This record gives sequence, structure tokens and C-alpha cells, in this order.
Amino acid sequence: MRIFALKPHLLLSLTLLTLCIAGCSSFQFPWVYKLTIQQGNIVSQEMIDKLKPGMTRSQIQFILGNPVLKDSFQPDRWNYIYTIAYPNRAPIKQELIIVFEDNRLVRFEGDYVPTSAKTAS
Repeated sequence: MRIFALKPHLLLSLTLLTLCIAGCSSFQFPWVYKLTIQQGNIVSQEMIDKLKPGMTRSQIQFILGNPVLKDSFQPDRWNYIYTIAYPNRAPIKQELIIVFEDNRLVRFEGDYVPTSAKTAS
């Protein structure tokens, strides 16, 4: 008794069905609702304006919340990362890097600028 003995047209149909299902990941159904996906820390301009050199880690955490990434190899650096993916558009990524020295804020880097620096330019 042969278990895998299939008729040629049935085998062809199964092969085509498998290929169609595998190709569905690239096909987009127009009636399917796509969600806007937000991940990470939302950082506002108001939060950035509150950051001052010399602030402690707990003060920074009170203003910005817990960082998304605390690197165990770089304990004096916190990363606040925010991404948002809108349907049919490229995702937007914003990053804020907080740098400490002796447990005090030395500087921050990334996509955010204090209001005072914007008006000085």
C-alpha cells in the first residue's frame, strides 16, 4: 500500500495551493485594517526642557520614566527609543541617549534638542 500515491492533478493542485499560501505575506488585501504600532518611550519637548546637567539618575527617571535599554556594558548610558509604524509608510524612530558621569547627567544626545538651543540658532 502506497500512502503517498497521489494523482498528478491532485499533486499539482496541492503544490499550487502551497505556493499561493506562501506568497500571501507579500500580497496585501485592500479591505484589511492595519494598526498603527507604537513602541518604546514617548518623549515630549516639555520633558527635554526639564533636563539639566547635574541631575541624578532618579530625577531623570522621574521625568522620562524607565529607559528602554540599560546596557550592562555601559552603565553610564541610558537609551530611550520610540518607534511608530503607520500603515503603508516607513516607520519613524526617535532616540534619546542619556549619558551620566558619577551618577549625574553630563549630556544627552539623539533626535531631541532643548527649546533654548532651538531659539539660540
